[in-house]
Formats: sequence, C-alpha cells, structure tokens
Amino acid sequence: MGFLDGILGGVVGAELTSLVSGVIERHGGVSGLVAQFEQQGLGHVVQSWVGTGANLPVNADQIHQVLGSTTVTQLAAKFGLNPQDLAQKLAQILPQAVDKMTPGGAIPNS
Repeated sequence: MGFLDGILGGVVGAELTSLVSGVIERHGGVSGLVAQFEQQGLGHVVQSWVGTGANLPVNADQIHQVLGSTTVTQLAAKFGLNPQDLAQKLAQILPQAVDKMTPGGAIPNS
C-alpha cells in the first residue's frame, strides 16, 4: 500500500488516499478496475485515463454502475459519507488517480 500512498497522496490528498486505494484494491488493482469499466461499456473513458492524452470525465451515476451499489454503499458507510457524495468524490478523483498510476499509458502488473 505504500506505493499507492506515494502516488495518490499527491493526487487526492491524504484524506481520500485510503478511499481510492480501497476501491482500486477491491477491484484487483488498476488492471481489474480498468476491466470493470470496460465490462460496463465505459472502456473508452477508462482508457483515456490510462493513455497519455486528456482524461474523459465520469459521473456519479457511472461510478455506481461500474462499482455496484453495494460496494458504493459499503464504502460510503466506512468513510461516513452518503453513497451519492462518495460516488461524486470518486468521479472527481479516479480519473486523476488512474492517470498517475499509469505513467506512459502502461497499466502496472499489480
């Protein structure tokens, strides 16, 4: 988790690092999260985060779609947020986090 902390700390701040790390780890790392977005028809969005160009936006409803309502609700309870607020925060920070974790457009092996 130290690697993720180092990368994400500068992207989203310490208060959200464990949230983003938890989401990424829960989905099998960056490659698992990318696969989940692709399975939900949002491959073009997540590939923009991985690639070296501009990051396409994602919204809270799409976060719910990709992660599932159960996961969003569980994470929201863990962090003391309502599910919609949590999904909105993730929609804002996941594109940057994935972008920073995939330098040069390459997905890390784990």
